[in-house]
Amino acid sequence: MKRLIQRGLMFGNLIPVVSPILVERYNRALKRLTGKQTELTDFHIDISGYSPEIGDELGDDLYLNHKGVNRQFILLTTEQKTAPLLNAKFSTSRGILRQFIEANEAQLFALTARDGVAGELVNSVYGLDTPARLFDIGHVSIEADTTDGAVAAAAKLGGMIDQFMRDEGAWFDDVLIGNMIGLAKDTGDITRNPVKLADMTFDQDNFWTAHLGGLYLFRGVPEPAAITMGDKSGLGDLPIATVLQGDERSAIAQFLKANDLAEPIVEARGIDSGAILRQKMDFIVAAVAAGLGEDLAGATRRDLRNMGRRYFDMLPAAWHGLADLVRWAEDGGAWPHIDSEHPAYFYTLRAKAHKDADLVNMLLAELSPMDVRQLFICHKEAFYTAYRGWTDEKKDYVAQFLSTEYQVDKAGTRDALFGFEAAMSEPSGPPPLPDLIDRVGPWGAVRRRD
Repeated sequence: MKRLIQRGLMFGNLIPVVSPILVERYNRALKRLTGKQTELTDFHIDISGYSPEIGDELGDDLYLNHKGVNRQFILLTTEQKTAPLLNAKFSTSRGILRQFIEANEAQLFALTARDGVAGELVNSVYGLDTPARLFDIGHVSIEADTTDGAVAAAAKLGGMIDQFMRDEGAWFDDVLIGNMIGLAKDTGDITRNPVKLADMTFDQDNFWTAHLGGLYLFRGVPEPAAITMGDKSGLGDLPIATVLQGDERSAIAQFLKANDLAEPIVEARGIDSGAILRQKMDFIVAAVAAGLGEDLAGATRRDLRNMGRRYFDMLPAAWHGLADLVRWAEDGGAWPHIDSEHPAYFYTLRAKAHKDADLVNMLLAELSPMDVRQLFICHKEAFYTAYRGWTDEKKDYVAQFLSTEYQVDKAGTRDALFGFEAAMSEPSGPPPLPDLIDRVGPWGAVRRRD
């Protein structure tokens, strides 16, 4: 992983903790959450406050995520909202943390100016002892407070103030007044500077989890399904009608179509579909060439095209399918026969514009693993796992490509690949009949499961 770390492709954009004051605050929060502390005097943290250095020190990469189910967090600064989430066990965790920080940014800025904030993403499941237990996760709420309990104290003081204003005899209640004064010394004037974090709860209908070999759960769609990258026979009976595994290509394609979750790249508006498909072809060529010991250091797109000619007979069916599609899209070639069982099929799709687009692109990335750029952008856990098994030649090429052609313009690349252009307005009147592409897809009907 050294190549990735050196280029900022792994452990990048973490927040450094070097001040003795911040280290002390972190230790207080860590002690409160886990009963542990660190001896390190400087380290880096992600959006949840997890530190890979402390994880190594404690010999526990899940020291803030016991059993990988209820993610705890430590906030030292609101700047953590831009950091990644390492060792993610659920695809929704980073988004939840970022929304929490942004919704409470002013309050958290004031609270972290004097103390660390410790909290937890709470659901009703404390361990996935059985696969079916995953379906008990319906929503996630957030509990958080400073290590000295400032938020709880402010809430208590607020209740006392309400009682004081409501009860006629409160002016003569010396105990109540004394308690209010005592709490106010710690909380300050909460009538002018409220110390309150918004109550936030997030529904968990559609998400990915690293548990159970990697599983995608779609419950908030018209035709729900669970899709596992492992062996579905080991999951037992699950409380969902449709359970698929990664090699059931036609069934997955039908699921995506039935729920209107994905679209062909060549039909997407506002993108250079030919360039995207050609880049996918280059990644496949690089994988083949690297496996044959080809030195890819400094390889350009022209070099990869030359390698594609040289190793033409060794290139997989996915490459040939993409080549046929590019030929049809750009040169008016023959209509490509790419059905859902074709190895190129999932390389030709991207998520449609909907709230679960990131999750669908994550699934598509895992189903088209030779597209290393999409795998890195959409599913870093799968990317790092795949990276460990690559040859040194492929590791060199991928690390260099991502650092020179992706890192320099992350936002632009993401927009070019996955951005959405607003649909053009349609004339009024009855909706037109669907054309052939709308009915059966751009390269033939998706096969239904038996």
